[in-house]
Amino acid sequence: MKKEDVKIGGEYYANVTNKKVVVRIDAEHSSGGWEATNLTTNKKVRIKTAGRLQGAARQPTPATETRVRKHVAKPANQPANETAGGEKKLSCVKAALQVLESSGEPMNAQEMITAMVEQNLWESPGGKTPHATLYSAILRDLKRGDESRFVKTQRGRFTVRS
Repeated sequence: MKKEDVKIGGEYYANVTNKKVVVRIDAEHSSGGWEATNLTTNKKVRIKTAGRLQGAARQPTPATETRVRKHVAKPANQPANETAGGEKKLSCVKAALQVLESSGEPMNAQEMITAMVEQNLWESPGGKTPHATLYSAILRDLKRGDESRFVKTQRGRFTVRS
């Protein structure tokens, strides 16, 4: 902003202690710059240069002060876990259970992820290590003991509890 654009009594956006606040210019300072009031805290501040001012603050008009936001009903969208055909997508763990049931043999997490993608049961939402996420989820499920849906057969290999 330029020095000529600053008016006494005007309200401007200014950087005060690295925050953008609204200040009111009260008077010119004897050493240059302006004396101002931070309207957020009502404290006196000194604006040394016009470069600190970022432009005139918008004054609320009576029309904008009383305007109420109207709630507009949005059209009902499909839930995030449904496909266009109306059928629900399987979670990663449920798809892994289905893959293990159909295969009948123990698999590791990477094999399960590959089989789930090939059978179009589940698709990674873009993560870099979906097998690690699945492995972690299976380990959390195993902590449930006898209620777990998985059984660990070997190191890193799982099957479905019968």
